[in-house]
Amino acid sequence: MKARLVPVYFPGRDEDFDNQLDTLKTLLAGEAEILAPAALGEPLPEAEAVLFPQMLGEAYRMLADFKAIDLPLLVITSEFGTVLMWDWEIASYLRSEGVNVIAPSNLDQTLKLCKALGVKRELKDSNFLVFQDNPGEGFQAEIFKRFYWWEDECIQRMHDKFGVTVKKKSFEKLGADAKKIPDQEVDTIWEDWQGKLNIGAISKRSLYSALKIFLAVKLELENDPSVKAVGINCLNESHFSDTTPCLAWNMLYEEVGLIWGCEADSVSMLTKYILHKSLDVPIMMTNIYPFLMGQAALKHERIEDFPQVDEPQNHILVAHCGYLGVLPQSFATEWALRKKVLAIVDDNATAIDARLPEGSITLAKLHPTFESMTVAEGTLTGYEQYPGSDCLNGGVLRISDGNKLLDTVVSHHYLLMTGHNLADIQMLGKVFDLDIEVI
Repeated sequence: MKARLVPVYFPGRDEDFDNQLDTLKTLLAGEAEILAPAALGEPLPEAEAVLFPQMLGEAYRMLADFKAIDLPLLVITSEFGTVLMWDWEIASYLRSEGVNVIAPSNLDQTLKLCKALGVKRELKDSNFLVFQDNPGEGFQAEIFKRFYWWEDECIQRMHDKFGVTVKKKSFEKLGADAKKIPDQEVDTIWEDWQGKLNIGAISKRSLYSALKIFLAVKLELENDPSVKAVGINCLNESHFSDTTPCLAWNMLYEEVGLIWGCEADSVSMLTKYILHKSLDVPIMMTNIYPFLMGQAALKHERIEDFPQVDEPQNHILVAHCGYLGVLPQSFATEWALRKKVLAIVDDNATAIDARLPEGSITLAKLHPTFESMTVAEGTLTGYEQYPGSDCLNGGVLRISDGNKLLDTVVSHHYLLMTGHNLADIQMLGKVFDLDIEVI
């Protein structure tokens, strides 16, 4: 869905405005719908942002008209799709007066802004689907009952802030429906995917169970195209299925770009949707185990020690369901389907063992109030294997300030992205009205 931008001109619209507007229509054609121009001070049509192709000194004397605009203001005044340096003073003046001015410094940033504004528009008409029955009442209830994403307050706040609606369906029914799918239907799917998936030593029964969950979820999507992300309470209520949805999430992302939510964590789903759809960077959810947490983290993963590193206080082990976590093939340097690791899931279940490329990395997660997002840049320095544990292949991250992380951390679930993305995420904050808390 493209962002709608309404161009605004100062009194006495001139040729410079029209020429720059024509240039922007060409530069932004793939990401934005540019509406009919309006004069500053006039009522504006429904849109995601106001576009200023031209800035003039009159801005200082028309502050009230700027303040009356309740949309982000994109100042894109150069032929290269950026702000002109001469407009920094006006932009700074308007910001100091509380106007939400966004002045991109390169075309890539401008295109990401437009994409993010389109995501913001799309969320207002989107549904997130979660399969759950009585969350917190199943396995490890003492852990799962603590999570905010189960709360009605959380779901309501997501809707109030972003417009997205979380729909709930029965995981028990989904698991039963999946088991009823004939093997003959799975044969056809497997013919298409065979050779594309590294399934290692997975048995046919385990593979077909995983493929049946894929087919069952895919049918739900076909029946409701408004669904943009899907999650399953796959650990806490794993007794409803003889498998896990890891393979299904991989296949659905590769086929249709579906955003997935491990453990039906809707806050992670929303964070992932905003970041991935706006910035188009590889992303996944995983658990974080800061070395500073010591035995509390080690016991949960059933490991004896963290790896030996310099500055252990600034290091994090990241792992989920025995490996790094659910990672689509197109994001991974290595990818394989393995037998399940966690005791909490059925013996027939599977898990993904995959790796992101080592190097620059970014951690991020929305705050429970949905008014801010915490972000930490760091480095994925390598991988660590602990045979016989719940971390057979986890990642090791280094960040700048592990103590600050513990002071500001919002969840054990965090989104992990390749590259350093703080600057782009700070830009997204202006689009989605989020404060960005840097760790």
